[in-house]
Amino acid sequence: MAKIQPSNLEFLKLIKKNNNRDWFNANKDRYLKEHENIVAFADVLLFEMNKHDVIENQSGKKSLHRIYRDTRFSKEKTPYKTNWSGGFQRATKKRRGGYYFHIEAGNTFIAGGFWGPDPKDLKRIRDEFAYDAAPLRKILKSKNFVNTFGTLKGEQIKTTPKGFDADNANIDLLRYKQYIIVKKFTDKEVLSDKFVKQMNDAFKGMRPFLDYMTEVLITDVNGISIE
Repeated sequence: MAKIQPSNLEFLKLIKKNNNRDWFNANKDRYLKEHENIVAFADVLLFEMNKHDVIENQSGKKSLHRIYRDTRFSKEKTPYKTNWSGGFQRATKKRRGGYYFHIEAGNTFIAGGFWGPDPKDLKRIRDEFAYDAAPLRKILKSKNFVNTFGTLKGEQIKTTPKGFDADNANIDLLRYKQYIIVKKFTDKEVLSDKFVKQMNDAFKGMRPFLDYMTEVLITDVNGISIE
């Protein structure tokens, strides 16, 4: 089983201290070696995830995000990221939502859900919650969800969404613009032989949430398929 090595985290710390192109180019061979191990880890993770879900990504390598930062619209101009990260997309319109992983010393976590639902999907989600949010609340209050993810996360608006009633009993859920769940890991967990299993188990634990949200997005408020 591939595992995260101490050197994978140490290299990220070095980038943070030397975040410039001259240093990175001088250490490009070291980067490629560390990156190779992250690819191997992502390959194993993808293999494990396909045992309980159907993932669109064809390889672990293709799931990884580039180390190079896009600085065109950012005030922060350092050229390199100081973390390893990647994402997996669920396959077909009947499996909505995505998975994300972020590996960094002292700040490793996974996330899943809906980062930027398009206006049509966001409206459909809000319509469902305005009508009946009991199924979602049951998932969010389940022992496994609370112990693993804590609470629902994501950006929220402070006002009432247009077209909805401020007095709606589920106004707290209607204010979300994103619907995300997150689990953090310690460095000790990240470096353990069990990390890929722990990460995969946590992703698997997202399924009740993702499957429920998928059902919402592929049906109307009467439960009739719209796909």
